[in-house]
Amino acid sequence: MNETEAVKYLDSLIGQTLRVHTTDTRIFVGVFKCTDAERNIILATTFEYRFPAPSTVREAAAAANEKEPDTRTNPPNLKLDMTSRFIGLVVVPGQHITKIELEEKPAPAHLRGIA
Repeated sequence: MNETEAVKYLDSLIGQTLRVHTTDTRIFVGVFKCTDAERNIILATTFEYRFPAPSTVREAAAAANEKEPDTRTNPPNLKLDMTSRFIGLVVVPGQHITKIELEEKPAPAHLRGIA
């Protein structure tokens, strides 16, 4: 893809909802506003998601083992929710981005700056 095509593609993403994964395993979901030469990304109306802490996973596994002692040989399938919080406008440093995904469901028009 040449530079002109790349710029057009980035322009087409403005106002779209992106899911940005970072090196510390956090995931940011927000409306793409802009980027720069250092690959920093600015997202608006952003939620941050984190995987459960290792201590939370250990506690859930211990509780499952107490309920069903046989799970020591066949580990249980644990389902734990990610933690989330609304953080609004955020700059995600390009050096920490590992993956970017386009959300299939578009953001509401008022969040994309469309009246």
